[in-house]
Amino acid sequence: MNATHEKRKALGRGLETLLPAARGTHSPAPTAAQQPHPGESVRELAVELIDRNPYQTRTHFDETALNELAESIKVSGVIQPITVRAVGTRFQLITGERRWLASQRAGKSTVPAIVRHVSNEQAMEITIIENLQREDLNPVEQARAYERLAREFSLTQEQMAQRTGKDRSSVANFLRLLKLPHEVLEMVEADKLSFGHAKALMALDSPEAMVTLARRAVQLSMSVRQVEGSVSSLMHPEPKEAKVLQPLDPNVREAQQLLQRALGLRVHIQDRKGKGKIILEYRSLEDFDRVMDMLNAR
Repeated sequence: MNATHEKRKALGRGLETLLPAARGTHSPAPTAAQQPHPGESVRELAVELIDRNPYQTRTHFDETALNELAESIKVSGVIQPITVRAVGTRFQLITGERRWLASQRAGKSTVPAIVRHVSNEQAMEITIIENLQREDLNPVEQARAYERLAREFSLTQEQMAQRTGKDRSSVANFLRLLKLPHEVLEMVEADKLSFGHAKALMALDSPEAMVTLARRAVQLSMSVRQVEGSVSSLMHPEPKEAKVLQPLDPNVREAQQLLQRALGLRVHIQDRKGKGKIILEYRSLEDFDRVMDMLNAR
């Protein structure tokens, strides 16, 4: 066993004293990282002496919820202390960024804090796992958090599942999410597509097809089931019907050619004594959308 492995193993054991064990639930109670350890106490720290956590995996906070928390802090103060570590003459957040930001909005000059002595690696893992346990990240942020745990600490999917109280299959699905094209990930991050939509799109092999269907899903407000149906149709197209070898009426042939030129698609007209079908063949979703617009079907 090499020294690097021993270091990571020791790090994991040390974090068990800083983080809660997997609870088997997705609604964890306040964690050990937010409670004073022996020899520690809650101190009032000036908000301007505290810097943002460089290991934070969240990219944005809900503004409405943040303002509501600020209003609550104005009335009742900060109920649960934040956790920081000393870096020179300043302090760096480990957990509690929302409370720190809301305290500033509430006009507070200080915030209750626990000063914890941890390494860079411990601070990073505490932050990532703390966020994952609280489930307040969007799907893309969660996926990137798991990817960072795997990359920085060589954790397996099973180990990450145990640390965060998730199913291993759930961890695997989040990691697969990062294989989607950047444009699709942006739609998920902006809450235009759900995690369910994204999982359905993962079944496609072509990044171009993923982006095209994702755009269409957003444009038409498609449900997850509708996207799954579209994916299935793209992956398993219905076999073409056997051509009926019979001479076309000259008038029917002329009408068929006129439609093909107008629509830019292959057109088949099946006519039997003045009754029949007009069949349009489209080769891409772009063709489909173009014809729908021409027919004013939206």
